[in-house]
Amino acid sequence: MTMSYEECIRACLECMEACNGCYDACLKEEDVKMMAECIRYNRDCADICAFAAKAMQSDSPVAKQICRLCAEICEACGKICEQHSHAEHCKKCAESCFKCAEICRKMAS
Repeated sequence: MTMSYEECIRACLECMEACNGCYDACLKEEDVKMMAECIRYNRDCADICAFAAKAMQSDSPVAKQICRLCAEICEACGKICEQHSHAEHCKKCAESCFKCAEICRKMAS
């Protein structure tokens, strides 16, 4: 496993954790309807991050394509989370998503 794989796997797993935490916290918000889009993106983002990490760990021949898709989904999730600046968990999640997107993009290039 190359160093960049390790860094990217770590970023993906951190992002997955942030998304799962945000997902859980969003469900506890007063206005869950307002958080619906965030919740949906969190779920998909956590899934693709886990999948990307697994693909890199197993040295999948399509790891780069998966990382490219992961970067796109992380970016989109970060933009949704960013809109909920009132929620600390969304702010943290957005940061994690943007960081993961950047590292996955490098991995895919």
